[in-house]
Amino acid sequence: MSTITALKTGKRNDKKVNLFIDGKFAFSVEKDAAVKEGLKVGGQLSGERLEMLMETLQEARCLDAAYRYLSYRARSEAELKERLIKRGFPLPHVERALEKLHEQGLVNDSEFATFWAENRARFSPRSHAMMRSELRHKGVSPEVIHDAVATIDESEAAYTAAHSRLRRLQGLEYPVFRQRLGEFLKRRGFGYEIINQTIKKIWQEINLKKE
Repeated sequence: MSTITALKTGKRNDKKVNLFIDGKFAFSVEKDAAVKEGLKVGGQLSGERLEMLMETLQEARCLDAAYRYLSYRARSEAELKERLIKRGFPLPHVERALEKLHEQGLVNDSEFATFWAENRARFSPRSHAMMRSELRHKGVSPEVIHDAVATIDESEAAYTAAHSRLRRLQGLEYPVFRQRLGEFLKRRGFGYEIINQTIKKIWQEINLKKE
């Protein structure tokens, strides 16, 4: 049996305590977890109990890390899994964390893909092909990607993207206007037909304002 000889509040994080066993530092633990596990000075821990405790704490840390990543921005399941594994968490802990996040509704690739596509359409419009490529890179399945991207009107996305460049195109002759706007839309992944339609529409609107 091992004996808990000290529980000291962390110097850098007062929400954690450093656990000392038989006079030596063992590991850090969240204060709430320490209370939940009944850890106190003088407490006895068998080898099996200590191993189970460390396993439980590691799982808790993995889940906490997942919460932090999700607090920065929405993520696909594959993104989150990759990030947690890179942090050094064992695969079984990562899978259990993802299972819990699924239960809590915090990880849902369908909702994530729809959010991503709508966010792109609103703030940085691009073609269906480019959005599909981005979502594939994030590990989202083809079926989910198809449903999410299908909600976006590609012609409207091209029009919105073109409008974001109008200040840089003011006063240009049509050939230069057409070239620069066309190149911009092409970089956003739009095809020839949609680019042509968008350029004509924007040019007509500009000239109507001049009349």
